[in-house]
Amino acid sequence: MKHRKKFLALFLAVVMVFSFAVTAFAQETSDPSLTFLHFNDIHANVLENEDSGQIGLAKFKTYIEQVNPDLILDAGDSLHGTTFATLSEGATMRAILQDVGVNVATAGNHDFNYGTDRLIELSRDGNYPILVANYKDAADDSLPFEANMIFDRQGYKIGVFGLATPETKTASNPLNTEGYDFLDVVTIAKEQVEYLESEGADVIIALVHLGLYDSEPLAEAVAGIDIIIDGHSHDTLPEGKVVNGVLIATTGNHLENIGRIDLVIEEGEITSKTAQLVTYDEASQLEANAAIADRIEELNAENDEIGQIVLGEALVDLDGERENVRTRETNLGNLISDIMLETTEADVALTNGGGIRASIPKGQITMAHVLTTFPFTNYLVVIEVSGSDLVAALEHGLRADLDEDGNLEQNGGFPQIGGMRVVYDKTRDPGDRVVTVTVGSDLVDPEASYKLVTNDFLAIGGDGYSMFSEAEKLSEHELLSEVLASYIKAEETISPEVDGRMEQVEDAVTDPDDDSEDLPKTGETQQPIAVGIVLIITAAGMLFIPLRKYQLKNNK
Repeated sequence: MKHRKKFLALFLAVVMVFSFAVTAFAQETSDPSLTFLHFNDIHANVLENEDSGQIGLAKFKTYIEQVNPDLILDAGDSLHGTTFATLSEGATMRAILQDVGVNVATAGNHDFNYGTDRLIELSRDGNYPILVANYKDAADDSLPFEANMIFDRQGYKIGVFGLATPETKTASNPLNTEGYDFLDVVTIAKEQVEYLESEGADVIIALVHLGLYDSEPLAEAVAGIDIIIDGHSHDTLPEGKVVNGVLIATTGNHLENIGRIDLVIEEGEITSKTAQLVTYDEASQLEANAAIADRIEELNAENDEIGQIVLGEALVDLDGERENVRTRETNLGNLISDIMLETTEADVALTNGGGIRASIPKGQITMAHVLTTFPFTNYLVVIEVSGSDLVAALEHGLRADLDEDGNLEQNGGFPQIGGMRVVYDKTRDPGDRVVTVTVGSDLVDPEASYKLVTNDFLAIGGDGYSMFSEAEKLSEHELLSEVLASYIKAEETISPEVDGRMEQVEDAVTDPDDDSEDLPKTGETQQPIAVGIVLIITAAGMLFIPLRKYQLKNNK
């Protein structure tokens, strides 16, 4: 009997230990109560691209169907960036993201590129909502976008509010937000949390387009936010980042990753929240969703019809030939540079000839012509540069070796310019070819600051323009293709010319033993030259007076 009691006690102890272990294991491996998928800054890149590691929306849809998430959230900058979106001013992106299954979005700075009125129109098209709580009409303080929403999922209330970056005032054309004000993100976030809590939200998500440099301070300053899903800075957080108890998640850009967040909620409390990224290597193994792939083709066909719209007429051929735009000034290079200046009111313009991919023939100009000539999604950026950096940039653009005929070899970085006149000598060594640079009527001042409009590729140091990479960014604007199309449409007829703004010195000194001094390329030696001229005139005058006296004396 004693043995039986001992056995029974031992059995019960083992069962209790086993039960405790099973319970503990179950707690550690609990299925998530809620799962969210998210992305940011896809910039209308809808297709898979193996070279750049872009997943594409068709395979994203396949992953969505496998996971069956509770929410799919877009942290902004989706409606602009490629011709898939820009030809329809964002309508095609709204349509395809609705088909993919997006539930809610906030607005990125580039989503404003079509103007606030157009973004408001898109937000009311019957597709998923766009939330922006910190943007108001300056005239009447009204909010043009919804501020928040509450979603009921799995018996839980999920409150989502949206914030857009105040940098939009300069990170998109300032005209796009004219008449509207951005409100303080911390103040508005506190108000939104208070409201959503009062509505019984179990989970509060801040869906923001701020960048980590602003979303991390937001997490520190505002209590009650559970998750921040961020965009704008294109940062990648493989496992998210916890700041003040807030899980911050962001995916990079161009749908190179899919963001996933899993929550475990027990007895009304969030006991676990984790973030992860599904990379291109993982997602590329999926089969593309046929319906989404077909829908993209259908929308592209609609875009092709838009491409046949006539914008205006060219009275001359617009020279975008590869061998010309990469070696010399052309009328098309002058045209786009002048349009860049007019659009941004910068002091000078510089874009790379390699970004001009085709000529536009004399006659009617269609949108297809423009997109063939500027197929890339480069947009205008205004930066502040010194005169010395401007000269360095021109030297860099003129660095190509000479071919057997003594002409510059083709160079994608050859500068097509506006707002300045450059005289250069191709026979000199690379890095010392610029003879003079004139901005307006004055030689460039190496110590002065100039507003330079270029494209986003060069602004970050592309094509070797490293002198631009650390420059202060003053504003961002539309795509090169967009500003060209708008200009042609407004002017109706165009006939740009080559006007000698980039001039080669034909009679340059070629004797290597000639030590003669060259004209200054900047204004740094104007004062010594002026002083020298004054001294010469003074000396001549001093000689002239006694000579004149001698002549008068002998004429008597």
